[in-house]
Amino acid sequence: MSEEKVIKLGAKRDKKIEKSEQEHEHTHDDLVYCSFCHRPNTQVLKMVQGPGVNICSECAMIAVQYLILNDRMPSAEAQQILDAFWGKAR
Repeated sequence: MSEEKVIKLGAKRDKKIEKSEQEHEHTHDDLVYCSFCHRPNTQVLKMVQGPGVNICSECAMIAVQYLILNDRMPSAEAQQILDAFWGKAR
């Protein structure tokens, strides 16, 4: 069982994507770049694709840490989000 390196948000909900496009999206030869640090998916742990934007796992963690340290999100709530995310990733 191989783990996907590029995770596309909403892909399961979008039923209008043709089968050939789905097969093309899952090829490992396609490069996807982080919209923040511009590193390709081959140089990061994970990449999340959104509508017109991508973020690597490292940039996502920097953003979460920034929000926690600057009290933009209550610490208890942030911890619940992190626990839910990392609990599913294991």
